[in-house]
Amino acid sequence: QVQLVESGGGLVQAGGSLRLSCAASGRTRSSSVMGWFRQAPGKEREFVAAISWNDGSTDYADSVKGRFTISRDNAKNTVYLQMSSLKPEDTAVYYCAANRWGGRYPSQYVYWGQGTQVTVSS
Repeated sequence: QVQLVESGGGLVQAGGSLRLSCAASGRTRSSSVMGWFRQAPGKEREFVAAISWNDGSTDYADSVKGRFTISRDNAKNTVYLQMSSLKPEDTAVYYCAANRWGGRYPSQYVYWGQGTQVTVSS
């Protein structure tokens, strides 16, 4: 079906920036929406941002608006999440997800990457 591989996670100081990448392979045309979610220990997986492959329309969680930017490179089948002004509260495992249709809920996505750890120190 669709395989997703995240990369770019790491340890950064508060106020810093980081760019995550999600490389998609397989039957990529089966998915039209790509989303980023994150999950901190003991917390539910929460929506971060999503983008449409077709027209590039985007959606962001209120908690990251103005700080994070989602983008895509159709030729490379890659979606990016540029994160700036990072806060300790952003610490989580970040997951890339895909589906034919998608929104702001994890249950709306079928394909998931393995996750990449983002740690923001004080």
